[in-house]
Amino acid sequence: MDKIVDILKRHGFGFDKRLGQNFLTDGNLLRAIVADAGVTQDDAVLEIGAGAGTLTRALAERAGRVVAMEIDRSLKPVLADTLADCPNAQVVFEDARTTSDARLRELVGDRFKVVANLPYYITTPMIMRFVEGDMRPESMSVMVQKEVADRLAAREGSSDYGAITASVAQSCDVSITRYVPRSMFTPPPNVDSCVVKFDFVERMPRDEERAVRAIIAAAFAMRRKTLVNNLAAAGYPKERVLAALSQMELRADVRGEALSPTQFAQLKNLLSV
Repeated sequence: MDKIVDILKRHGFGFDKRLGQNFLTDGNLLRAIVADAGVTQDDAVLEIGAGAGTLTRALAERAGRVVAMEIDRSLKPVLADTLADCPNAQVVFEDARTTSDARLRELVGDRFKVVANLPYYITTPMIMRFVEGDMRPESMSVMVQKEVADRLAAREGSSDYGAITASVAQSCDVSITRYVPRSMFTPPPNVDSCVVKFDFVERMPRDEERAVRAIIAAAFAMRRKTLVNNLAAAGYPKERVLAALSQMELRADVRGEALSPTQFAQLKNLLSV
């Protein structure tokens, strides 16, 4: 296949900054990302943001089937070129942010993996769609800004630890699988990136997950406030919160960032009694 920059030029493609278009072109890196994601011939893979099709192509080499979603229709001739010899790759020109679960199920079925070089401006909404939604992949490996990766994989008590860390951990084991410097992209963005892998685990029923996440959201509503005061402001009885913290052997003036994801789940159980 021709070099991707030559293919882009041949089709007169112009990068659109609004769509966060930064493409990966290094074949070794792309294959390593796919390998890290654990993709096999048994897998259907959903890619969000096909771009020039370089990751799509690497996925098609290992997966049984790839469905790549792309919002920019001007990439249609580019993708037809780069994926011409990839019969197991299907490109769908739809916005993944608004595509229904029913439509996704129609495209990839109930058992699938997500692998994507996510446009930065949709990173958090897309991650939380699968984390909080009813349609969950087996795993999700996505390229994100390094600072976002640090937050997602942070430990309690650190400055990077926050509501998204604790919320995601209620249903996922999170790990940073690869660091990717900005120089690896065309055109280079202003930040370095990491690939983050989410392995989905059913730790509790979905309604209980939602209850835990409500407590987490309240706990981090005002970071400088104590956990008790934040939960009281959200409507949780102050005395009950204090009693729960005492049972957990935590100080009454503890802040949300000191609690591990497991402790938030424990707190939810004590507050539900």
